[in-house]
Amino acid sequence: MTSNLRNKQIIVGVTGGIAAYKSADLIRRLREQGASVRVVMTENAKRFITPLTLQAVSGYPVHDNLFDVAAEAAMGHIELARWADVIIVAPASADFIARLANGMANDLLTTICIASQAPIAIAPAMNQCMWKNSVTQANLQALQSRDIQILGPVAGSQACGEVGPGRMIEPISIAEKMGAYFATGILSGRRVLITAGPTREAIDPVRFISNASSGKMGYALADAAREAGAEVTLISGPVNLAKPYAVTCISVNSAAEMYAAVMQQVQGQDIFFGVAAVADYRCQHIADQKIPKQQAERCLLLERNPDIIAEVARLSQKPYVVGFAAETHDVLIHAKAKLIAKNLDMIIANQVGNGIGFDSDENTVVLIEKEEQHALAKMEKSKLARKIVELVAKKLWSIDNLNCQ
Repeated sequence: MTSNLRNKQIIVGVTGGIAAYKSADLIRRLREQGASVRVVMTENAKRFITPLTLQAVSGYPVHDNLFDVAAEAAMGHIELARWADVIIVAPASADFIARLANGMANDLLTTICIASQAPIAIAPAMNQCMWKNSVTQANLQALQSRDIQILGPVAGSQACGEVGPGRMIEPISIAEKMGAYFATGILSGRRVLITAGPTREAIDPVRFISNASSGKMGYALADAAREAGAEVTLISGPVNLAKPYAVTCISVNSAAEMYAAVMQQVQGQDIFFGVAAVADYRCQHIADQKIPKQQAERCLLLERNPDIIAEVARLSQKPYVVGFAAETHDVLIHAKAKLIAKNLDMIIANQVGNGIGFDSDENTVVLIEKEEQHALAKMEKSKLARKIVELVAKKLWSIDNLNCQ
């Protein structure tokens, strides 16, 4: 069982065919591996398996109507298309294959496939003569030319009594192939160090100074780097998030603790993502006992915390250093200034507030280097993390090639 489907968002499309009964098993297996699944059915699919069955195994209402006014008010076909990390149509009938190959969008499922930028795979299931027909084969070639993956079919006895190719591959095989979409290997052999979350700077034994960072972006990057084949170490401040799978996790509270952990781990790392929202200041003196509420006023004397990412960037054998700049205004100006002042290789700028950034599941960022920048549209942090990892991996590949020349 792969771990690459943890927290992934998968649309399972179901079309009309006797193999539709296997869709329930596929959905169950995807969910067992940690995926969130939404089901989209064609009208003919409902003749073979009920929406209630697939709702029960997926845990969500089934989508089946392109013109569902209630759905449009919440998650319409465009929002559903954006939601997906990957789309798998299983079973995919000859009719569906023909309509998708010819760019038709005459039902919800074909519309979502055309509107989505997510990878698409189909698992054909049909009579062996229909499969061998030159029209079907031409349609399949058209889909493959658009990078749509064809999974199966396999040969065997069919419901119609004939024997030959056309049986849908088994759900367990489809689930394994879905996991392979995210195991890119682009950071294979690399070591990645990530900081995430806020820090807490104590005032007394029960009070502290902190910020609103949720840690979601850093944790998403840890997942994405691990999926890309890297050996990942995550140093995290206090958050309410599950530890990423197959990642070395180190928990800290204060900026000083995070600094010490980073300096202990940074040697031999290839990439450092400084995602944590590290407190700039700490109290000079921490009270031994809780400060009484009745105290009329109190002046807190603060001193600077170490600048962790700047210290990493000063190392004689430093990794590729990627910083994050969360700003409320003049985002690009402040981010570029930090990039230069701290000698970073890249900085990722984002505006916080208005429902994005801290504690949000979505973000919009600009990746800034000394000579160029890349703007990434608003998307969920899990997708954003994979985009960032892909771009950084390409930069490392370019650097390695230059060093070899």
